[in-house]
Amino acid sequence: CHLCLCRKLEDLSVDEFMLSGFDSHEEDACEDEESTQQKGKMKKPAPQKTSDKKQGKASEHKDQLSALKSNDPDFYEFLQQNDQKLLNFDDSDSLEDEDEDEEERMYHRLPSQLEVELFIESLFFKCFSLQKEPTAKLIRDITQAFKAAVATTKGDSEDLYLFPITVFNSLVLFCIKDMHAALSKMLKLKAPEQGQKKLILPSSSPRWQKNQIDIKMYVAGVVQLLSSLTQATVIAAVLRHANQMVPYYLCLPKQCRHLLKSLIKHWSTGEETVRVLAFLALNKICRHKQEIYLNSVLKQMYIAYVKNCKFTSPNTLPMINFMQRTLAEMYSLDTQVSYQHAFIYIRQLAIHLRNAINLKKKETYQSVYNWQYVHCLYLWCRVLSTIYPSEVLEPLLYPLCQVIIGCIKLVPISRYYPLRLHCVRAITLLSANTKTYVPALPFLLEILQREDFNKKPGRMSIKPINFAVILKLSKTNLQEKAYKDGLVEQLYDLILEYFHTQACSIGFPELALPTIVQLKAFLKECKVANYCKQMRQLLEKIQENCSYITGRRQKAAFGVADVTAVAAWEKQVAVEGTPLTKYYSQWKKLREKEIQLEISGKERMEDLNLPEIKRKKAEEKKANKKEFKGLFESDSDDDDDDLFKSKGKASC
Repeated sequence: CHLCLCRKLEDLSVDEFMLSGFDSHEEDACEDEESTQQKGKMKKPAPQKTSDKKQGKASEHKDQLSALKSNDPDFYEFLQQNDQKLLNFDDSDSLEDEDEDEEERMYHRLPSQLEVELFIESLFFKCFSLQKEPTAKLIRDITQAFKAAVATTKGDSEDLYLFPITVFNSLVLFCIKDMHAALSKMLKLKAPEQGQKKLILPSSSPRWQKNQIDIKMYVAGVVQLLSSLTQATVIAAVLRHANQMVPYYLCLPKQCRHLLKSLIKHWSTGEETVRVLAFLALNKICRHKQEIYLNSVLKQMYIAYVKNCKFTSPNTLPMINFMQRTLAEMYSLDTQVSYQHAFIYIRQLAIHLRNAINLKKKETYQSVYNWQYVHCLYLWCRVLSTIYPSEVLEPLLYPLCQVIIGCIKLVPISRYYPLRLHCVRAITLLSANTKTYVPALPFLLEILQREDFNKKPGRMSIKPINFAVILKLSKTNLQEKAYKDGLVEQLYDLILEYFHTQACSIGFPELALPTIVQLKAFLKECKVANYCKQMRQLLEKIQENCSYITGRRQKAAFGVADVTAVAAWEKQVAVEGTPLTKYYSQWKKLREKEIQLEISGKERMEDLNLPEIKRKKAEEKKANKKEFKGLFESDSDDDDDDLFKSKGKASC
């Protein structure tokens, strides 16, 4: 054993020999014991190694700070003014965690607190310098920092420790506020003149080619940031910045396509402000690069619209209407492209309708009688109304009207009256804006003929039926009093709206005659005072407008065949106004306020957990009526009063 020990000592270097120690008192032990003892003795100097390593690191960082003074005197001066603690670094400061696993330290070492603080201070100094005098190097450094910060939003970035919440927010806020101005100044772009619509593209700058890579990195980071944010206010702020950066995206096709995809997502699913800002950016890009982006953007926007109008409620309806109006505006940018899209999608709607008519199955009916189909019909009515007059799109008016009328006639039962009313409203919109006569009144007057409004409802309802957000009524709805109340109200609104679109027509008296006859017949048959009151008022307004138009026609000195004179006469009447148009403008304001109150009232009612009210027997009703006589007199319904009268006559 002694000889073995001697051989091993001969193999040791001087340093290893010094570290091995001289206190061994079992030199004559066996090899196993000797080996074990040597391992134990080798562990003792470890704390000394760690201490030396710490002191070496501290000295190394002091050397880095000394080098910083000579290499970057401006930044060193900035640290002296703003962070003396960082410069006065002590050897005793802890640089590494003593409990860190040795194996992990070999493969991955987190930077020290000093390195992180230096990075943050350096970043803020560069941002401060960029505000004063932007240079290509400063923009490159800040762009790389911005890219690294955005990468941390995924949660798997190695640079996560460099960007605490406050640093991340400060960097993003700085870029949103100052990067656009800094890039413009660095590229020496001229500020657009007031009222100038043409964008100044940054690719026109002689410095563009040299800095293109850094700018590409930055605008790609903005798109990535948009896709990772969830808070509406922050998304809105980044979208405003993206709108500023549109000229840069127009020079970078790949990044522009990624931005468009993100914008369409926010346009179709975001909060109200986010949707508006996303649309403004979409419109801006497509207006300046129609030939490249418009066709694909319209296709993606239409798909997003259809996808997000599957369910309709009081909360989602305003967003769907917003998408309709903005998408119609996008289609108005190029009528040739719009015709191709409209032709394909209207034909697609017609094919669904044809299959439903021919096959007559529940599945095919459901492919037509759903919210997506109805909202698509309404969208194309709005598109054709917005772009009118257009020789390109005018041929699509007739097939679209035929599809809507076919949709009404597909299942003409009372349960689908709400869907019928939606279709009539779409026809009215189309007729009013395209100066095209579409016979919509027969579908409304048919309801007055078929429905028995005198029949007492089978049950009372707590809240009214909101026809704006339903397509189909349940069997329970058909028995409720709210169904007939809402139906009469809807008929009043739609008949008035349709006649308002034709109020200045020279043929108004002839157009209104069938409706006048039908309303008079309804008033003779109907015994419910509330319904009669509304329809009588409508009849009076229609007759008043007929008298006015007839009086004006008698003074005309031209024949009906003189189309030019007729158009001029109708234009003059529209400028002066008719009794019906004046009444409609006042009624419309009041009606919109009522609808808002109904919607808000419905939301409040849904929050209440109201108990079910059980019907009382007739004897209890009489007793309660005597006890609370004044209350019942003020709240009684007209049809209930008629019912009591008929019962009294029968008992006699």
